Amino acid sequence: MPLPFLTADRALQADGRADPVSPPSHDPDDWRRPYRPGPWRVGAAAVFLLLASFVLLSALIIALAGAPGGAAVCLVVAVTVIALALRLVRVGIWVSARGLRQVNLLRTTTLPWSAVTAVRTVQQPVRWLGLPRTVQGQALRVEQVSGRRLRALVTDRNGDFLGRPEMFEQAADVLEAWAAQHRR
Repeated sequence: MPLPFLTADRALQADGRADPVSPPSHDPDDWRRPYRPGPWRVGAAAVFLLLASFVLLSALIIALAGAPGGAAVCLVVAVTVIALALRLVRVGIWVSARGLRQVNLLRTTTLPWSAVTAVRTVQQPVRWLGLPRTVQGQALRVEQVSGRRLRALVTDRNGDFLGRPEMFEQAADVLEAWAAQHRR
C-alpha cells in the first residue's frame, strides 16, 4: 500500500540537491511533501494510536459487559483519536504544480502559485515542538501577493526537524525551488 506522506525522497536528486519537478508525474493534483515526517511527529502519532487501541479494547469489554451506550462512546473516542493521529502525520507544507498547501491540525490553507510572492527562510523566535515556549531558530515564511504571510509551520524546531538541521535546509531548498519555478 503506497503511503504518499512518506514519499519525500522523490523531491531530492541522487546527490541530495533539491529537485523541484521530480518524476514520476507532473499532475497538478499530485500533492507531495518535500520532506519526511520527523521522529517526534511520528512518535506522537504512534502514542495516539496506542491510546486508541486501549480505548477500543475498553469498548469491547464494555460491550461484552452489556452496556452498549458506554461502548458506543468509547468507539467514538477511539475513532476521534485515530483521526487525530492520522491528521498529525499529515501536518506540514505540501506542494504541487497547482500551488502550495499548508496543512495544520484543524485547518488547511491552499494558495495558487500566482498568489505567492516569496518563500524564504528567516531567523526568528519559533515554537519548540509546537509548545508555547519559544527559542531562536529558523522558519520558512510564505508571503502572499496580498501582503499577508502564512503562519510559519515549518521551523527547525518543530516535530519534523528538531535535531535534524540538514533536513530542514533540504526541505527549505526544495520549497524555495518549487516557488521559484512555478511562480513565473
